[in-house]
Amino acid sequence: MPDIIGPALERINPNVDRRALDVAIAKIKEIEGGTLVAKNKAFTDMLQGGVEVRWFDGKEDRNDIVRLVDFDNPECNDFHVVNQWTFIERGTNKRPDVIVFVNGLPLVLFELKSPARAEADNEDAYQQIQNYKHQIPTLFVYNAFCVISDMLHTKVGTITANESRFVSWKSTDGSYEATQYADWKTPLDGMFPKARLISLLKNFVLFSEDIKILAGYHQYFAVNKALESVHEAIGGDGKGGVFWHTQGSGKSLSMVFLAHLLEEKLNSPTIVVITDRNDLDSQLFAQFSKCADFLRQTPVQAQSRADLAKRISSRRANGIIFTTMQKFEEETSALSERENVVVMVDEAHRGQYGFEEKFDREGKKHTGTALLIRRALPSATFIGFTGTPISAEDRSTREVFGDYIDVYDMTQAVEDDATRPVFYESRVVALKLDQGILSKVDDEYEKLTEQANAETIDASKRDFANLDAVLGAPEVIDALCRDIVEHYETNRAHELTGKAMIVAYSRPAAMAIYQRICDFRPSWKEEGKLGVVMTMSNQDPEWWFDVVGNKARIKEMAKRFKDDTDPLKIVIVVDMWLTGFDVPSLATMYIYKPMRGYNLMQAIARVNRVYKDKVGGLVVDYVGIANTLKRAMKDYTKRDQKKYGDMDIGKTAYPKFLEKLAVCRDKMFGFDYSEFLTTESAARRSELITGGVNHILAPGDEDTAHDFVEQAGVMLKAYGLSKSRATDAQRVEAGYFQVVRELILQLTEQGGCRGGSGGRLTLKQVNERINALLEQNIVHTDGVIDLFKVEDETVSIFDPKFLTSLSRMKEKNLAYELLKKLINDQIKGYRKKSVTQAKKYSELMQSMVNSYLNGQLTNAEVFEEMLKMAKEMLSENQKAKELGLTDEEFAFYEALTQPQAIADYYREKNDELVAITQELAAKMREMRTVDWQKKQSARAAMRVAIKRLLKHHKYPPEGMESALCTVMEQCELWADNVA
Repeated sequence: MPDIIGPALERINPNVDRRALDVAIAKIKEIEGGTLVAKNKAFTDMLQGGVEVRWFDGKEDRNDIVRLVDFDNPECNDFHVVNQWTFIERGTNKRPDVIVFVNGLPLVLFELKSPARAEADNEDAYQQIQNYKHQIPTLFVYNAFCVISDMLHTKVGTITANESRFVSWKSTDGSYEATQYADWKTPLDGMFPKARLISLLKNFVLFSEDIKILAGYHQYFAVNKALESVHEAIGGDGKGGVFWHTQGSGKSLSMVFLAHLLEEKLNSPTIVVITDRNDLDSQLFAQFSKCADFLRQTPVQAQSRADLAKRISSRRANGIIFTTMQKFEEETSALSERENVVVMVDEAHRGQYGFEEKFDREGKKHTGTALLIRRALPSATFIGFTGTPISAEDRSTREVFGDYIDVYDMTQAVEDDATRPVFYESRVVALKLDQGILSKVDDEYEKLTEQANAETIDASKRDFANLDAVLGAPEVIDALCRDIVEHYETNRAHELTGKAMIVAYSRPAAMAIYQRICDFRPSWKEEGKLGVVMTMSNQDPEWWFDVVGNKARIKEMAKRFKDDTDPLKIVIVVDMWLTGFDVPSLATMYIYKPMRGYNLMQAIARVNRVYKDKVGGLVVDYVGIANTLKRAMKDYTKRDQKKYGDMDIGKTAYPKFLEKLAVCRDKMFGFDYSEFLTTESAARRSELITGGVNHILAPGDEDTAHDFVEQAGVMLKAYGLSKSRATDAQRVEAGYFQVVRELILQLTEQGGCRGGSGGRLTLKQVNERINALLEQNIVHTDGVIDLFKVEDETVSIFDPKFLTSLSRMKEKNLAYELLKKLINDQIKGYRKKSVTQAKKYSELMQSMVNSYLNGQLTNAEVFEEMLKMAKEMLSENQKAKELGLTDEEFAFYEALTQPQAIADYYREKNDELVAITQELAAKMREMRTVDWQKKQSARAAMRVAIKRLLKHHKYPPEGMESALCTVMEQCELWADNVA
């Protein structure tokens, strides 16, 4: 720890004895816990809540809490931003680019990549942080969050975040107006003013079990707005406002952040969280429970209205109590008159959430739930949370909550990569259902689900048979299941993890669909690929229980469906899992249930989660929801309506696919690949693939390859959503361009394709990947395509057989790119282990490139020169083996023989030089300490030892100084790259 921490803690804790401060410093230096995450979690708790210490004052033991940061007075803290600060651990030292210290604690780490280096971007910055976590883990015990930037994109994330969860901070003041133009300065101005950083550390970093979460910019600003709105409403009209953040953008966590902030800033109110269904209550309660340490209290669930009344009346402050709306319908008496009660209502615009009293024909009174809750908690303040907008006609919601506090719409969420867009495909025609009948079904279902009063409910239930008569007919279920199976296998099984959801209109329908799909695909049942999730009752048929099981079985199903590697790929649902259930890789939803309004929008949001390179979610409609979708969109923002008012792939994705397919054809002008669309020969396909790659890869014309990769990428994204519209010929052609693009990405490293171990893909892996791509688009193949006809699993510059095969390849452009890639990869390796080899081959490569660009060398000559270089690298590698030297020792050998005169001198005494090399490497290994590079005395001692050893072996004096400098440089490189 820097020496600054002691004085800082004394200033922040003026009334705490110095002995207590020493105990606190010792405690944070030696944080207990097994894993890095566990230690970071413990430190985060200390950072936000203070360090609990027990110390002896000479007479007795005392207890104190030592604050590490002055959260009330940000300016009273010490802030330091340090560039290239050296951190030493485990015999190695590393220099992260920038570290932000607060009171001597290294809380924020920046890893920066130069925009001038095409091969280094945010992916490399992220990977560097992962390496640091293994090499210098102690630094990350104290890390609050990390920042990665290549100047083009700047993103923030925590030590547990995968790369896709590093996100942009795109606002300095909570406005969404200029977020498209946010640059690298925006997160600096938005996160690092002193008061802002202190606020983030205290109130917007939490652990949800072992996952560390940093609030997104939209959450930070919206939660602070909500805090202010609630504060103004307390003791007034009680209308805290409506918090509309589109589904998938972290609404549940925003509620957690707000609950924490309310307790911190508003004198510890009691918070009542209301949902309208038991399963939603359990889901939200589970999220709050995972964050109990951050909330500094344990949430509880009220089991009944009486239990709710007891829990509220038994306290004057604090407490987070979960309940459902239904508990307020049991009585009309007040539960509490207190003003310091804040009611947070999830999905605040439910249809049954009325603020009125109605009477049926029998004179029975029906009071809206909103009015009952108001009567139960007359002095409370209400804030509503919703993932979909409040409809223009919904006056009751505004009467309870007031107006919007913050709106984070679909457009913004997609723009920020917080969610993915949802697209729509109609398959109604496959069922041969009359559209007029579907309209009647839609109207009937509206009566059933949009429940106005008991009379309407009863009437709708009596007529429910009409719905079942149309949608439940055996021949219709048969057609539905045939089409789903074909559509899934042909178009969606290979999308991401192949996860899909089928939404049935009723429980009997769900079981009928399950049974029929099992008839068509018995293997799906045997492999555990298909399942059903729904509520059960004691009156249900016995075989239903065999399929669905109990609550524990459903919980296990949820775990399996969220597991990307689990064989469970398709689930049939009715109501469960349509809200509050997140599976990021889920990309396909088959809808066989009339839905409307927020119910529909919440259901389709299951497929809008961010996952790797997921383009968007696809909703496949079998009940004619197109018009309902459009009606639901009328309450969204104008830009949402403009961008997502029509999600039909026939008008969005498919035209884009055709447009970009034509562009890719144009890029191939001059190379005839048409036979690929008709041939059944894998060998011929291989020739046409490598020929296409060769055509695009013109040496010195990187723009053509880059443009092809970009345009083909857009085409493939659109194709992924609109496969069912494509003809067989278009499928094969898209598959061809996909393969060509994949190989160009691999060879030029534009897309940073990586293997499972984190390294670059081997050619065997490439071939396997290419075949997998082809299988998705081409039904008939006659064997495996081996694009490079190399038997070895891996290919390196040290493989003479491969170098020979490269020289014989007729696709010279492809051979050129492949050889250039292999040489550049080897040069990168040299930069980590050999000063002389890295310098020699870097200069040679640059010289060749310059000669080519200046017209001094032709394509063919450049290739021949690179081939010579590769063979020289091969020769050196073989020489090291012949001499019996390790890579490490051979690097010293090269350093000692760098001057040509020295190499000539030892030409006949090579055994002696090998002995010197081995002795030198051993001596340097012995003398290298963790901080030798920093201490001049250690460096001087090492120089003396090198000189003494060389003189002892009568190393020629004319080469002594040069060798000394090179060997020292080699030692520094060696030390830098030892983990």
